[in-house]
Amino acid sequence: MRETPITAGDDEEEIVSDAADLRRIEVAEAGGRLDKVLADLAGELSRGRIQALMAAGLVRRDGKVISDASAKAQAGTYEITIPAPVAAEPGPEAIPLSVLYEDAHLIVIDKPAGMAAHPGPGTESGTLVNALLHHCGDSLSGIGGVLRPGIVHRLDKDTSGVMVAAKSDAAHAGLSALFAAHDIDRAYIAFARGAPAPASGTIQTRIGRSPSDRKKMAVLKTGGREAITHYAVEQTFGGARPLAARVRCTLETGRTHQIRVHLASKGSPCLGDPVYGSSAPVHAVRAVVEAAGLTRQALHAAVLGFIHPVTGERLRFETPLPADMAALEAGLAGL
Repeated sequence: MRETPITAGDDEEEIVSDAADLRRIEVAEAGGRLDKVLADLAGELSRGRIQALMAAGLVRRDGKVISDASAKAQAGTYEITIPAPVAAEPGPEAIPLSVLYEDAHLIVIDKPAGMAAHPGPGTESGTLVNALLHHCGDSLSGIGGVLRPGIVHRLDKDTSGVMVAAKSDAAHAGLSALFAAHDIDRAYIAFARGAPAPASGTIQTRIGRSPSDRKKMAVLKTGGREAITHYAVEQTFGGARPLAARVRCTLETGRTHQIRVHLASKGSPCLGDPVYGSSAPVHAVRAVVEAAGLTRQALHAAVLGFIHPVTGERLRFETPLPADMAALEAGLAGL
């Protein structure tokens, strides 16, 4: 087991691929939420990764297991055991990819709706990971751990749009840091039932597992995690009292199902959303949805911009609406 001391200001550490890695972090003063303090000092380990390691009993202070990520940091020596990356279980699959950009460190793709980011229950194959394993081979970063090589963020299976995956450990660490710091430009196009009011604004809530249905996310009064979405209605359809709207959403945070939950909380869920759609839209809109062949939530990750974590180049990618959402927009324009 390799031991790597980490203190504030250290450069990025090499990720060991053939053995568990023991990180020692010195916290000089008490104060601040523990997972955030450790993530700030650990460099390439995101806050989410710290939380997962704590939940697995792999974080200790002065020899005692610390599992409460929300606890206040105490002064002392924290030891973080990082399991060695395990070879990805999924096999490579020759699935066509729409590649927007690729170099030795990362790859940017336009993910189609219906493709899961990584394997999970019920989706053991046909995922982006399977496609990347075939396309990139052994060059994918292993920091993501088993089943998720190279994956630093994800889109819902039925959300289309721009995603980036790491091909090197340096890129993985850098991209993870950018996402953790919310230093990423992300814009989504949604088609919503009705139109959120006011026509533009910021939705700031806490999002966590629904207490009534653990498979869903929900806006919570307490608990959960802060979620911030900025939105603007770009066009309405159906007259003075809109039947539907095209809404541009930009993310300040990236919580599970964030846009879908936030738009639903405004009474304007994404059209076609099988989970958060609540009541059905009016008959005219339903007819347009069916004619467009839309069988999923009308949500597309249109823009992704970031500073290349290795070269420092500013990159920005924007993709048009996929066929089903373009057909939906055309149909709504006729209402």
